Amino acid sequence: MTITSVILCGGSGSRLWPLSREAYPKQFLKLTGVNSLLGETIARLRTLSSEHRVSVVSNEEHRFLIAQTLQDMPDISRLPIILEPFGRNTAPAIALAALQAFEHDPETLLLVLPADHAISNIDAFIEAVEQGQPTAEAGKLVTFGIVPDSPNTGYGYIKANVGTQGLAPVEKFVEKPDSQTARQYLDEGSYFWNSGMFLFSAKVFLAELKKYRPVILDACEKAYAGKQEDLDFLRVDVEAFKQCPSESVDYAVMENTQDAMVIPLDAGWSDVGSWQALWDIHAKDESSNVTVGDVITEDVEGCYLHSEGRLIAAIGISDHVVVETDDAVLIADKRRVQDVKKLVSQLKDEEREEFRFHKKVHRPWGTYEGVAKAPRFQVKRITVRPGGQLSLQKHHHRAEHWVIVAGTATVTRGDEQMTLTEDQSTYIPLGVVHRLENPGVIPLELIEVQTGSYLGEDDIVRFQDNYGRS
Repeated sequence: MTITSVILCGGSGSRLWPLSREAYPKQFLKLTGVNSLLGETIARLRTLSSEHRVSVVSNEEHRFLIAQTLQDMPDISRLPIILEPFGRNTAPAIALAALQAFEHDPETLLLVLPADHAISNIDAFIEAVEQGQPTAEAGKLVTFGIVPDSPNTGYGYIKANVGTQGLAPVEKFVEKPDSQTARQYLDEGSYFWNSGMFLFSAKVFLAELKKYRPVILDACEKAYAGKQEDLDFLRVDVEAFKQCPSESVDYAVMENTQDAMVIPLDAGWSDVGSWQALWDIHAKDESSNVTVGDVITEDVEGCYLHSEGRLIAAIGISDHVVVETDDAVLIADKRRVQDVKKLVSQLKDEEREEFRFHKKVHRPWGTYEGVAKAPRFQVKRITVRPGGQLSLQKHHHRAEHWVIVAGTATVTRGDEQMTLTEDQSTYIPLGVVHRLENPGVIPLELIEVQTGSYLGEDDIVRFQDNYGRS
């Protein structure tokens, strides 16, 4: 029987600000290995013994980041990326993926995984998945309960009604407990952290959803019936999906079904939900510090110190988090890192760009990064990946000067088309239709100097775009 891995790729990861931003959240960051968390999630599925393919459910904004991740893993069989027009929580997201998978193979199993979790013992994870397959094939809904190693109050719990060894029926799901209750759960031994990972038949899940939440299934079926494929993406009908209630799969199905089973999983799992969690899973030095990047310390203990570029020099602190990026520095007591999301809310309320963007902004064709900015000019460093092409566009309020520093550019400027290489430049007058593309096999890098009365990113009139942007 085939397995379709459903990767749920929503979420903003606000508690990992300033590394995680709304436009580039934690699932796209390399926090635990050589790949992003999304890339690590997909890569660990390579060792499944069953025939396997990947289905990703995402929002519109992050679609090209996901597509690039999948394109960088050509050995993975995949279905078109499902784009939700609105966030409606996990039950509708899984329902759309189940309808897609069922259409391709009515007998497939769904392995539902969040995109942004870390697992250090991949063999134990794969063993648990394969242990659960016969039970899922028999019509049960399997969830993976993390064997707790502390009385954590940040997770929901699952109570198994038969001990802790092997597959067991689920007795109940419980909300995040207080510290005393969490201690009782840990001591009792039959409670597990709710991981949000599941294994069940697409057919069975849709049947259970129809039984317990028919309104959700009806809206998702109508939305999926109106689907349209666009490049690597599958877009569902917006008006139909708008009618879908927002509800988690736990509330909609797992807490109601009579067929829930839990497999204890002890595989070095983390939801990477905070700076404390990152400190927990990384190797420490002799002073229990985790250091990433350019960091020096003197009399520092129990800290997480992360530099993206500039030197961090710390003296005489303990149990703190210090994170440096190009445009922000976070300093926090390690016991208060859950409150980082309050800072993000404050940034959002003040309409500051730091909650949403990094200085380096990702686009489907590559990236751009601000270098300098003043009232009537700004300088950007632009990188266009091989084969990348910006839209055919013009601006009402700015002119642009381009200087090629690496690679080869094909430039359209009005009725002209030219090829530019390293050390060559061109000028795009205000109002002239233009386009930039990289015909080469190495990244194209250039410096762009913008001049004009208004330099906002919304001063773009697109005439043609390969990426379906309006």
